[in-house]
Amino acid sequence: MEKKKVLGISFGRKMSNCDVMVKEALMECEREGCDVAFLRADDLDINNCTGCIACVIGMMSGRGRGYCVKHDDFDILDEAVMQADAVILACPTYETSVTGRFKTICDRIGPSHDITFRKARYDEGKAAGVPEEQLPDTRAFKKRSAALISVGGAMTEEWIALTLPMMYEFTFPMAIDVVDTVEYYGAMACENVAGNPEMMSRMTQVGKNIVASINAEDEEERIKFRGEEEGTCPICHTRLIQFAHDKKTASCLVCGSRGTFDIVDGEFVMHYTQEELDRSRLRWGGKLEHSTEIKTQAQPAGTIKNLKELKQPYADFNPGVWPVDTNANGNVKA
Repeated sequence: MEKKKVLGISFGRKMSNCDVMVKEALMECEREGCDVAFLRADDLDINNCTGCIACVIGMMSGRGRGYCVKHDDFDILDEAVMQADAVILACPTYETSVTGRFKTICDRIGPSHDITFRKARYDEGKAAGVPEEQLPDTRAFKKRSAALISVGGAMTEEWIALTLPMMYEFTFPMAIDVVDTVEYYGAMACENVAGNPEMMSRMTQVGKNIVASINAEDEEERIKFRGEEEGTCPICHTRLIQFAHDKKTASCLVCGSRGTFDIVDGEFVMHYTQEELDRSRLRWGGKLEHSTEIKTQAQPAGTIKNLKELKQPYADFNPGVWPVDTNANGNVKA
């Protein structure tokens, strides 16, 4: 029987907290019989997404496979994810959120890997007799599990509160099910997490939770959340809530599901209908809603006949930037 594969990705510095935490979880996965792999995002040369949308247009027009027209080290990461049954991600907190490299990678995964786009293209292509090698990679449809780990030096949780919710961006397109999350704040109080037995033990448990998920006998057990805190959302288990403008309803900012709220026994409680839970962007329904919006509402080039004329004043407007201030004290290198 082929071993289950677990991929760890660290978005931190070499042998930083993120490296050590991911590797401890992977080592536990390996001890329990998994085939493991590790990547450091900063070792990869991955360019920014330019927003050309060629990946999506290709699938929608029946020509593409859903892959970026750029070929850089993103291909290495993409192939590793395609092979994986589970991913373990750790990201440091830069300015209260994820790193720029993390966001760049999420942008490159983006709609090109959205399973509703890829599945529609695959099914239509198969029906039309298109060769398999010209269609989206069927490995994209594989059920995957994930653990997300955010790390921050600040001694209070508020300074890293946006990092973990933002890390869900990695999981959105392929509907990767997050079964464990960890927020490690106050990291600056310990030289390296390797000297923090309690947190290292938690990383061992992350590995165990991932193994339990990918070896589960049924889907309900596979997607079961194994983290230590349930949060306010039953889908993503985060606590990031946005109140509506009328302040009568609220929504989970990770899932996009809307609900009502109450104070029950002194605790804030969200109430979601099943319909709203099903339209979470972590689920097929939410992704399909969005991909349908794009397919039916996005206007193609050429619909505004005088667009070039309308844009010309802005093309002509180029004031440039101010010269370097003499008081810059060497901030700008010649």
